Amino acid sequence: MATKPERFITDGIRIDGRRPEEIRPIKIEVGVLDRADGSCYIEHGLNKILAAVYGPREVHPRHMQRPTTAIVRFRYNMASFSVEERKRPGPDRRSTEVSKVSREALEPVIFRENFPKASIDVFVEVLQADAGTRTVGINAASVALADAGIPMRGLVSACAVGKVDGELVLDPMKEEDNYGEADMPLAMTQKGEITLLQMDGNLTAEELERAIEMAQKGCRTIYELQRDALIERYKKEIEKEENNKEEEEEEENK
Repeated sequence: MATKPERFITDGIRIDGRRPEEIRPIKIEVGVLDRADGSCYIEHGLNKILAAVYGPREVHPRHMQRPTTAIVRFRYNMASFSVEERKRPGPDRRSTEVSKVSREALEPVIFRENFPKASIDVFVEVLQADAGTRTVGINAASVALADAGIPMRGLVSACAVGKVDGELVLDPMKEEDNYGEADMPLAMTQKGEITLLQMDGNLTAEELERAIEMAQKGCRTIYELQRDALIERYKKEIEKEENNKEEEEEEENK
């Protein structure tokens, strides 16, 4: 593990060159897995996370079926090689907790009543971790659900706020997360409804209010990136269909 820096913020600049209210660089690719119904790959800072969605499909075992609604199953997993010190493979208490809160963050926007007795399965695999994997995983899963054509009220976007050197910072990186005084992940719908709010550490009432505002601002920025990535995906699909149609017409003319 890296040693703790003497200062996290110097003259208003964080150790990675960002200002307190800046998020890390983000890259989003949609439809990266052919065998999944929907998929998304996100690079967020040094995080590299892949999400895949399967369904709606029949629930197995059948005793888990719900007669009036679909169930959402969310599996968050960190690959053994995703962190500096090799992680033991398989689920642990943390991955179980992250899976639960991530599922609960996404369920409010999914029209589950449209698919009684079915399941929607979401898999999030952390390939490389650098703080904030639960929020990045939610962002990837939200886009993958949209890519799968799951009826939704809108996308869910997530971002965290930390506290270092007595100051609030948006989207903390690994060192800020490891040695910071507080960490607060938040997820919300595009209408601003909060679907996840957790906190580790201590914040005053005033700091909490400001942290929520900062996180919501970060979520709005991430939403625009999610939306743009989906639009780009659909543009490519339309272009592909048009090219195929032109080729078929050329063949018929011959």
